[in-house]
Amino acid sequence: MVITEKLSPAPSRQRLGLPLFVLAAAQLVISLDYSIVYVALPIIGTEVGFSDQNLQWVVSAYVVVNGGFLLLGGRATDLLGRRRMFVLGASLYAGSSLIGGLSESAGVLVAVRAVQGIGGSLLFPATLSLINTVHTEGPSRNRALAVWGAAGAGGLCFGSLLGGVLVEAFGWPSVFFVNVPLAGSIALAGSLLFPADGARSGSRQVDLTGALTATGGITLMVFVLVHAPEAGWGSWSVRGGAVLSLTLLSLFAVVEIRSRDPLVPARLFAHRGLVMAMGVTALFSATFSSVPYFLTLYFQSVHGYSAFGTGLAFLVPAVVVAAGTQAGERAVSAFGVRRMLTGGMVLGAAGAGALGLALTDDGSYLMLLPGIVLLGLGQGAAWTGMWIAASSGIAPGDQGIASGMASTTLQVGGAVGLAVLIAAAQVGGHDGSTAGLLDGIRTALFMIAGGICGGVLMTLGPRRSTAP
Repeated sequence: MVITEKLSPAPSRQRLGLPLFVLAAAQLVISLDYSIVYVALPIIGTEVGFSDQNLQWVVSAYVVVNGGFLLLGGRATDLLGRRRMFVLGASLYAGSSLIGGLSESAGVLVAVRAVQGIGGSLLFPATLSLINTVHTEGPSRNRALAVWGAAGAGGLCFGSLLGGVLVEAFGWPSVFFVNVPLAGSIALAGSLLFPADGARSGSRQVDLTGALTATGGITLMVFVLVHAPEAGWGSWSVRGGAVLSLTLLSLFAVVEIRSRDPLVPARLFAHRGLVMAMGVTALFSATFSSVPYFLTLYFQSVHGYSAFGTGLAFLVPAVVVAAGTQAGERAVSAFGVRRMLTGGMVLGAAGAGALGLALTDDGSYLMLLPGIVLLGLGQGAAWTGMWIAASSGIAPGDQGIASGMASTTLQVGGAVGLAVLIAAAQVGGHDGSTAGLLDGIRTALFMIAGGICGGVLMTLGPRRSTAP
């Protein structure tokens, strides 16, 4: 397939408000869809008939497919059109969510989550690419990314609260049905508000072999990382998946070297800002994004919070992270991206360490607030900064694949980080008691603090950037 994209002119300044609202709403839906289903898992397992071993795939199917398809989604955004991919991704969310809410079969529900993962792999890079092309590089784009980041942070944290309310009031299908009007409205608004995709002719080629090998290899890699803690690292499925993943990724590298129009242009790896951002996104997801998992264990298994109470406990982190995204945008203007990222990581490491020290079996929620505030401010600032770094200096025609590259490392980093942290927490709490569980959670928080410190070293690396 051969494609050319003719860039459409950016909309006028007065039209940027509503399109940005729609882009932020899309990120909100992506974040909600990732987190809202957690609260509904126990009742889904009981009413739909999942076994204890298979229930995790309601979450894992989304993570595995989404992580594997992000590179393809990013390149499709560049070659097939930002608006087309945005509308298609949102439409996939809406349609699959409707089927999920109506489903009475475990297999269908897992398939629905996989389709939602594909929707996210199209919608996420399309959303970022639209922000980075509609808004000019500099303060305008930074403000837009801060608003977009605040919506994502809010969705991750408010998803637990919304899920608890919906499940208690309307049952588990409501966590799927809520996406239908939201995603459907976003698809319609995107088709009306965003610049039309340009005419296509014959100067750019889709690297189908590269797309297939990369998608297959990354999907299997994420599958191995998600599946191994439950199946065991020595199981045949994990070993076989790892070997096949390495084979496909090696083939992908060979294909890319020989391709005239590769899926991932080699010139982008000469862009040090993007490479640094990819490292930061991986470490961010491995550390910051793993905290809610362990806090949920702490709230529910140590203190006995209900699903609704746990959702309420995440309200403060949601507000603080959103505030951090806005503070990060202002700090970029005052200090630059790298200094702001360094400051955000330092705050985050201090917050994770303080949170680990504050976790006790009889302590109050108030004792956690200093750590939550420091961690949330650092997380919000780092989230905004790493996407600014990933887009800065990238040509408009490469914004989609650049977003796909950074979001792929985000997903892979999260899978690696959570697997390592869960294993470490299980070692710390091997006796199965509440005290052992608490020790394991503390171990994970201190490891997260140390990992974030590693992010500081990344941001203090060489500063000269080579634009593609």
